[in-house]
Amino acid sequence: MRIVVTNCNTTQEMTEEIVRGARAAAGPGTTVLGLTPTWGPESAEGWLDSYLSAAAVMDALRTYEGPPYDAVVMAGFGEHGREGVRELVDVPVVDITEAAAHLACLLGRRYAVVTTLERSCGQIEDSLETAGVGRNCVAVVGTGLGVLELEDGERTETALLAAAERARDAGAEVLVLGCAGMTGLGRALGEKLGLPVVDGVAAAVKLAESLVALDLTTSRAGSYAKPLPKRRVWGRAKG
Repeated sequence: MRIVVTNCNTTQEMTEEIVRGARAAAGPGTTVLGLTPTWGPESAEGWLDSYLSAAAVMDALRTYEGPPYDAVVMAGFGEHGREGVRELVDVPVVDITEAAAHLACLLGRRYAVVTTLERSCGQIEDSLETAGVGRNCVAVVGTGLGVLELEDGERTETALLAAAERARDAGAEVLVLGCAGMTGLGRALGEKLGLPVVDGVAAAVKLAESLVALDLTTSRAGSYAKPLPKRRVWGRAKG
């Protein structure tokens, strides 16, 4: 089985970190390939970045020339594009936001998301509502850190713990890591707070493996029917 994991930004180092987390979660016999858009934002933080990222990710998959793959994992928490990718490709598409929230709902009645900048909280809330898992979310809490600041391990752990404590105090029974760049931080956080912590990348990889193993893929009846045949002009950023 081969899974393509798409980063939502152009930062190759983040793609490599995400792929490491995905491979750690994958079962024997699963190959994980990372895909980095060639254009778009260096980090996705806000509506403009998110819509730009969505187009860039779809373009990267549209022009992909690597070995065949069995599923796509979209590693952008709260980012746009999952519906378009489901129309575009003929394999299961699992978004880390949706995957993490669904698993969190299996572990407790209420969950909360801890994420990066506060400006991303509303966008994540909307994504959870669209996926049908928003009603169980008691809070989306920002750490005040930008995506590219997550490389500072000590600072990230301190900010993440503070945000997670606020989420627990809001009534969360389960925590969700709200950024693909937080992959690998869940175990330590869970031990300190005594709560289950769901890593979106790991959750999405395991769900993608399950869908492939069950020979299930996106329905073409209605919402995710193949795109209508028409002329489409795809542009690329210059410079």
